[in-house]
Amino acid sequence: MKTYKRQAVWTPLRPYDCFAKENDYIEVTEWANGEGWDINISRERGDLSFSLTHGELQAVRAMTDIQLEDDDD
Repeated sequence: MKTYKRQAVWTPLRPYDCFAKENDYIEVTEWANGEGWDINISRERGDLSFSLTHGELQAVRAMTDIQLEDDDD
């Protein structure tokens, strides 16, 4: 058995999301092997939890960059 600590960051959602309620927040925790993240979004209308590898996050970033470019046209 191995015991370890994982790196995590936490922030309220209101500064980023105009639809967020006062107690809504997001927490991102790095996997122990460093290959991805667990993401937990806690919100009044229901929690959402999912995980992303580095490659999956890179794909999401690339696709949102394309969407943002299209919005500028």
